[in-house]
Amino acid sequence: MGLLTLPFRLPFLPLTAVIALGEVLYDQAEQELHDPAAVRRQLEEAEDARLSGRASDQEVAEAEAEAVGRLIRPGQKRR
Repeated sequence: MGLLTLPFRLPFLPLTAVIALGEVLYDQAEQELHDPAAVRRQLEEAEDARLSGRASDQEVAEAEAEAVGRLIRPGQKRR
């Protein structure tokens, strides 16, 4: 059956490959976005900015809230 359907699937193979690549890139980006080490670095950078005077307390609080929010994935309940 595969040889009979190949001519019909052949034009869609590049599209299928692009979709598969997009899914891999999306998964990798999600993994990096929610990586605890990256969140910790962001929190440390915010604290360093506050200590050096480059950021106000309000800006640091916003950065901390955003960083902590990245740890909680959509659909995941807070404890």
